Amino acid sequence: MNNKEFINALSERNNISVKETQRLIESLTEIMADSLSDGDNIAIQGFGTFEVKKKLERIIVNPNTKQRQLIPPKLTVSFKPSNVLKDKFKK
Repeated sequence: MNNKEFINALSERNNISVKETQRLIESLTEIMADSLSDGDNIAIQGFGTFEVKKKLERIIVNPNTKQRQLIPPKLTVSFKPSNVLKDKFKK
C-alpha cells in the first residue's frame, strides 16, 4: 500500500475528504518528527513505540580497498510493535 492508497482508504473509512485526511496525516507526521527530534518517545496503544536510539561510532573496512573508515555516531528512529500488533501477524 502506497501513501495515496493509504490516504484514500483512511478517508473512506472515516467518511472525510481526501484533502482533510492528507492534512491530518501531514500534521501527524510533523508532530511525531518534532517529538522525536526533542528526544521524546512516542507510544501508541495497540500499535507500538517509536524511540530515538543513538548508534555508536564504529570502524568499517572497505572490502575492495581494505581501507578502514570511521563512521561517526548518529541518531536513528526505531519502532517496537506492541503485543496486540504482533498477535495480529501470528495467525
